Amino acid sequence: MSSDLDLEKKLKSFFGFSKFKGEQKQIIQAVLNKKSVMVIMPTGAGKSLCFQLPALLSSGMALVVSPLIALMKNQVDVIRSISSNDGVAHVLNSSLNNTQIQNVKKDVSSGLTKLLYVAPESLAKESNIDFLSQSKISFLAVDEAHCISEWGHDFRPEYRNLSTITKKIKKNIPVIALTATATPKVKDDIIKNLGINDAKLFKASFNRPNLFYEVRAKTKDVEKDIVFFIKKREGKSGIIYCLSRKSVNELSEFLQVNGVNALPYHAGLEPKTRVKNQDMFLMEECDVIVATIAFGMGIDKPDVRYVIHYDIPKSLESYYQETGRAGRDGGEGHCLAFYSSKDIEKLEKFMSGKPLAEKEQNFSLLDEMAAFSETSMSRRKFLLNYFGEKYDDVDGDGAKMDDNMKNPKPKIKVNEQVKTLISLIRETKEQYRIKELVGYLIGEETNLLRSHNVKLSSFFGIGKAYDKVFWHSLIRYLLVEGIISKVIESYGVIKLNERSMNYLNNPHDFYITKNHDYKNSNNVLNPLTSSEKSVFDKVLFSMLIGERKKIAKSKGIPPYVIFQESSIEEMAMKYPISISELKNINGVGEGKAIKFGEPFVILINEYVKENEIIRPEDLVVKTTGINSALKLFIIQSIDRKLQPLDIADSKGIELSVLIKELETIVFSGTKLDINYMIDEIFDEDQQEELYDYFIDSQSDDINLAIDEFDGDYEELDLKLYRIKFINDVSN
Repeated sequence: MSSDLDLEKKLKSFFGFSKFKGEQKQIIQAVLNKKSVMVIMPTGAGKSLCFQLPALLSSGMALVVSPLIALMKNQVDVIRSISSNDGVAHVLNSSLNNTQIQNVKKDVSSGLTKLLYVAPESLAKESNIDFLSQSKISFLAVDEAHCISEWGHDFRPEYRNLSTITKKIKKNIPVIALTATATPKVKDDIIKNLGINDAKLFKASFNRPNLFYEVRAKTKDVEKDIVFFIKKREGKSGIIYCLSRKSVNELSEFLQVNGVNALPYHAGLEPKTRVKNQDMFLMEECDVIVATIAFGMGIDKPDVRYVIHYDIPKSLESYYQETGRAGRDGGEGHCLAFYSSKDIEKLEKFMSGKPLAEKEQNFSLLDEMAAFSETSMSRRKFLLNYFGEKYDDVDGDGAKMDDNMKNPKPKIKVNEQVKTLISLIRETKEQYRIKELVGYLIGEETNLLRSHNVKLSSFFGIGKAYDKVFWHSLIRYLLVEGIISKVIESYGVIKLNERSMNYLNNPHDFYITKNHDYKNSNNVLNPLTSSEKSVFDKVLFSMLIGERKKIAKSKGIPPYVIFQESSIEEMAMKYPISISELKNINGVGEGKAIKFGEPFVILINEYVKENEIIRPEDLVVKTTGINSALKLFIIQSIDRKLQPLDIADSKGIELSVLIKELETIVFSGTKLDINYMIDEIFDEDQQEELYDYFIDSQSDDINLAIDEFDGDYEELDLKLYRIKFINDVSN
């Protein structure tokens, strides 16, 4: 049939494209000729077109199995947008009510519908099987086909029954199976399970040369790091992936507080909210979506400029699929992942309750993800090797597009160590995984090694001159170069091959770079965060101190009452030039900014212009105010005249913590009436004595006050009076 058609003309007519990408045309011709095909294409290569166009050109209706409602909705919208009749494409899933289901069946029965998207659960219903068996089916398209395989990263048991179900609908339906993430093992599993052993295989390169891969250590400042990263790409679209709904909610709120146009997306949101947030992202009414892994499957947004993994994914397949949503138009695509060994340990704990086989398999997938994160070799080479593709990390397309190749580590010659490792694998009869081999080499027993009584072996501890990181690095290099092999079905047992023995007999120079050791890393995106106090502008600082002194003198109050020294330091680093920016400085709330701020921002603005300073605006990172509930409780308790100990006890906090919270509230400019507290602790003479001290003092350092009164007052009592003093004088 396809030979009679001008496919380029049909492509232009339906979709507006002048030419096909890669092997799209050959795939479409095969489908039109009623052949079964297996398609492995990276995200953005145009998989959907491979079944959409033949569906529109074939007699009958194509049945498209898809795992997610959001994916179906997006693809149906695309097909309807190129047709004069909405009935050309429908979904049949649990989101429809009875009336909608009847409308779908009516369009299918009339022959109007060319593509029917179904979830595997919906397809399994007897009523749908009976209905579809009466319909003319052109072919079956299985999208996200890796869901079939137990060895895939997103196994869905209901996918395993597709072959049985479709045979009930119609015998010998041609099948097109499509996925963006299939290792050789997963590919074989898909073909076997769908019963399409005669299927023609189309496999495009997994290489996305426009994507830049980067892995950073995940520190306590990860949220700030993300804000800095996004602010350098203002107005560009990005997706941030988190593993939990809680993280999605907290991070999206943190970004919103810091002026980033971000929205959350996860299954816990109301369906209407979820759809609205997705549509706002697609319509560019929102720059950033913070989401769990469910977001993005099949979503056709070509200009996503970055994908950030706040949590490391559970597998390299997930990582590849999610990063693949960046730069689908061939433009910029930055893929940044934050890695912490603690996150890996946490994921391993989550798996502990699963059946043994499933647990071992998940551990194996997670181990590959950890290895990718820790490697110092070409990330692109590591990734493509995982999917069974060879890559030249010197001259290959996109060779310099990752952090390791941009900033390479020094190479180490390891000829002797390679021979030691191969000899150990041979000596131990190829029965161990990487963990056991490394333990064997450095003389550290695992439970399995202990049960094998390996301490008696002459090989035990033979490589202890080198650490775990070194041996892990070497093994990974050898796997990628094909000098040793890994058996997936045995959950990662390392085997020798012809090249292993060739190396032993004819060794050649072999070089590696040592893995990143993130446990001892302080990698942060913004080098200033770890040493802010040492980088403030000392000239501006002295000018601001002088301004503070002048204002203090004119008002007859101590300088520290206006702004504390730590706040002045921060101003001299962040250069706030408006009252709204000044409010973001620690210790400067709205009240103080309005009362004292104008001369400071005028001075800073003039200084910035005169010295042509480029202001680090992205350094202003606000918190989400997670403690706002505590602040409100404290203010309400003071309105009710509760004593400090009662307030602290009712919240289960120490008195010192309460005093610290009161300082934060008052020092930033909020007025509190705590006279009743002070009257309970100090008599009139004592209050007068303390007032005289603080009004004359040039510093609010509490240690100086303790020395001055030589133990007459408790430290917390002095702190409480200082709060009252600053409250009365400056707020």
